[in-house]
Amino acid sequence: MTTHHFPAPAKLNLFLHVIGQRNDGYHLLQSVFMLVDLQDQLSISLREDGAIHLNSGIAGVDTSTNLVMRAARLLEQFALERGLPIAGADLSLEKHIPMGGGLGGGSSDAATTLIALNHLWQLGLTQSELMQMGLRLGADVPFFLLGQNAFVEGIGEQLTPLNPEDAWFVVLHPGVAVPTPLIFGAPHLTRDTKSVKMSDFSSGLFSFGRNDLQAVAEKAFPEVAAALQWLGKFGDARMSGSGACVFARMSDQSAAQAVVSQVPAGSGWQAWHCQSLQSHPLAGLLEK
Repeated sequence: MTTHHFPAPAKLNLFLHVIGQRNDGYHLLQSVFMLVDLQDQLSISLREDGAIHLNSGIAGVDTSTNLVMRAARLLEQFALERGLPIAGADLSLEKHIPMGGGLGGGSSDAATTLIALNHLWQLGLTQSELMQMGLRLGADVPFFLLGQNAFVEGIGEQLTPLNPEDAWFVVLHPGVAVPTPLIFGAPHLTRDTKSVKMSDFSSGLFSFGRNDLQAVAEKAFPEVAAALQWLGKFGDARMSGSGACVFARMSDQSAAQAVVSQVPAGSGWQAWHCQSLQSHPLAGLLEK
């Protein structure tokens, strides 16, 4: 039986501003999401009995709530409601993007599942339809289905495509998982940053703004603060998303590799040198 392999790339928040909060508690954000080549891999083998199985899940995450399985079930439901036959699938996820790292790993896994199974099951959903479906799984999922870098607004559902210059980064995980609800629920979180327009950062994207969540995470997790302080010796170090990963732009691949090689032994940190992506590796499978 043929096994198909599909990448699920990570993202970095080049900046992240919290500009308000809705009555339902959701925060209003402005951010630029950039795809990078640190990625998980989803492997899929089609079945003949219509069953769906996740063969390798994530430690501590129940299979039924795993975003890969939830995405597959959403597509299965779509097919059943329209009387479309599906072959079923054996799914296997190889994780490289750290959980609780602010890199969108779970959302990316879900998006790749939607793209891949829509293609393999020949369901014919368009990119727009997949994005609407993806929003039911998480606010970041539509970004990965957009297929390119973007200026992100609202709760994550308002996306304006961007084409920033290529860049190299060092991404550092300080060995802790930061719970997103804890960060957004902090009473001292900045929630009134002034709204910006794309023209405000068009000439200096990589040095623009800040991450409003970073101060909260640094206070709650000294490990994040320590990683930021160390990486800050080599560039403008920032936290991605709600943490815990931090990153800094480097001049080129060699510079990024040199910083990774200097990560203190015994620190418990993981580090990667990553290149930006102009488009999702599966963008060719997304029909407009």
